[in-house]
Amino acid sequence: MPFTFKRFHIDDSRCGMPVSTDGVLLGAWAPLAKAKSILDIGAGSGLLSLMAAQRSEACITAVELDPLAAADCLNNFSASPWSARLAIVCTDIASYSAAQLGANSPRFEHIICNPPYFANGPQSDNSARATARHTNSLSFDTLLECIKTLLADNGAASVILPSESVAQLEARLEHNQLALKGKLLAASVEGKVANRQILLLSHVSSTFEVQSFEQQLTIRQKNGQYSDEFIQLSQDFYLKL
Repeated sequence: MPFTFKRFHIDDSRCGMPVSTDGVLLGAWAPLAKAKSILDIGAGSGLLSLMAAQRSEACITAVELDPLAAADCLNNFSASPWSARLAIVCTDIASYSAAQLGANSPRFEHIICNPPYFANGPQSDNSARATARHTNSLSFDTLLECIKTLLADNGAASVILPSESVAQLEARLEHNQLALKGKLLAASVEGKVANRQILLLSHVSSTFEVQSFEQQLTIRQKNGQYSDEFIQLSQDFYLKL
């Protein structure tokens, strides 16, 4: 379903995953304003890349496996005010990572990713949606290996996951010489346990600093209205805020 934000429009009609609160939360929270180069892994419709373009002066590269989603992404980039700073590459991230390493290309100062997170369970009959949601298309090991390869020495990566999947990813950080530098715990409704977490990762040896290791946020009040803290975070993007 097409979705219009304050400064750009998203057509995600051919993407496995539509525009979601998860994506907006990650795109608004990630500490990427100072980054000069940003990589969006599994870009889909390009939502995170467009939010990053609005929030920074960076050049942004989006990598998307599915050709139809990549086509939507390209159209969304072309229609935006920041098309000169946005590029889409249609390939899998492991192949992209290997090519960048082989070419000794510059690494990225920030990486953003809303990755597949279901390791098992029923998969959608829609193959694009199944690919976007299940780790058989991008395992945590592959994701972290690519982040390690593509992330600049003092860069950071922001990854959003359901809370129940966080321990699986955190258990693989040390093997990939990555460290957890910060975390946002987000509850969907006031009074509920956080069901989404954004992890801020860096190389073990990095000097990347954050103001607070762990933050908490509630998206909606009990009456269904957005919380003041979520409004403050996302008001530059949503039309009605």
